[in-house]
Amino acid sequence: MKRFRVTSATSIVLVMLCIMYFITYLDRVNVSTAAAGFGKEFQLSHTQVGLVFSAFAYPYLLFQVIGGWVSDRFGAKRTLLFCGAIWGVATVLTGFAGGLASLLAARVLLGFGEGATFPAATSAMSRWVAKEKRGFAQGITHAASRVGNAVAPALIVLVMATWGWRESFYICGALSLLWVVVWALTFTEHPKDHPRITSEELAVLPAPKPKAAGVPWTKLFRRMTPVTIVYFCYGWTLWLFLSWIPLYFLHNHHLQLKKSAIFASVVFFAGVLGDTLGGLVTDWIFKRTGSLKRARSWMVSVCMLFCLLSLIPLMFTHNLVLSIACLASGFFFAEMTIGPMWAIPMDIAPEFAGTASGMMNTGSALAAIISPVVGGFLIDYFGNWNLPFVGSMLLMALGVVLAFRMQPESRFALDQADNSHVPTHIGA
Repeated sequence: MKRFRVTSATSIVLVMLCIMYFITYLDRVNVSTAAAGFGKEFQLSHTQVGLVFSAFAYPYLLFQVIGGWVSDRFGAKRTLLFCGAIWGVATVLTGFAGGLASLLAARVLLGFGEGATFPAATSAMSRWVAKEKRGFAQGITHAASRVGNAVAPALIVLVMATWGWRESFYICGALSLLWVVVWALTFTEHPKDHPRITSEELAVLPAPKPKAAGVPWTKLFRRMTPVTIVYFCYGWTLWLFLSWIPLYFLHNHHLQLKKSAIFASVVFFAGVLGDTLGGLVTDWIFKRTGSLKRARSWMVSVCMLFCLLSLIPLMFTHNLVLSIACLASGFFFAEMTIGPMWAIPMDIAPEFAGTASGMMNTGSALAAIISPVVGGFLIDYFGNWNLPFVGSMLLMALGVVLAFRMQPESRFALDQADNSHVPTHIGA
């Protein structure tokens, strides 16, 4: 049995990507907790706060596919160096905001910087991760992002109580820029060029392939459309949770800021477990059955169903403990879909993994634009903090059905530009 070496080249790359996912989500969701400070200082309504939450998602949506293509074309190393510098500076600038307009501008810049990050990371994984470990790699990196979600409320509250809400952004921005420096020193585009790589590691990694001459955009877009729609259904719930859960406990249950941050962290830590377990389970199913359809589509459908069932009791109770249990359970099952979902672009189109994952992530990015604002509007108009979760339940129900249309077992072949009706099966 081979031992896992933390200092191996593949482990170093995976750890660096985990840290990146942690920092990017820390930079995204710190605004949800800091809203208790700047919302009061700038006298913003819940709808305006929702606009601040969603502002980053406009360029984030735009640069998903562009960033994926750039990472496939020019490499994940340069893409993430450039993007990391931008999102780090944007986070610092958020701390200098003087009102709604400057807050929105800083968040837009953050979205521009983070738009290519996950597609670029997926492009790197397509070369650095063995096929049978794709689910684990995507699950563990996204679990790190949920750790960012989980620690953000408590960490930001601590910083706010000690210094102020602006300082929370300065600290997060500094962490981002530090990661950029370390990434430049530790990552190589191709595994064979890494100074720590061993022959044993290279033997299990995907064989190097020449870059494709061009992306068959129309055919690839059609192929990824069902995956994108399913990811939108998931993304609606994700961004509703990330944007409003810290304030949900603060206002719906009339808790102090510190207690609301603790309960929000409990919910987000359930997502950490869901991401990790989801990656392990999808790889285990694939190894046992040899079926990508079961390991990806069936698993996503089942997890979305359990997420839907977990949220239903919220409509009939105001009990704090039951609310925490429902939200934590719902987020756990929603996050169990992440491992299989992010493995699908590598299953379907490994030659265009960055571009394909960027197409998929436009679903979540679009949800990030709409979900927080709709949630804020419903809260302002009806005064009901549970009502926004109705949309989550409806879209999860849609995702349960559409998950079977993703067909991860049918690989997108390069010659599909001419023969798009002929799938290449890789399920066995």
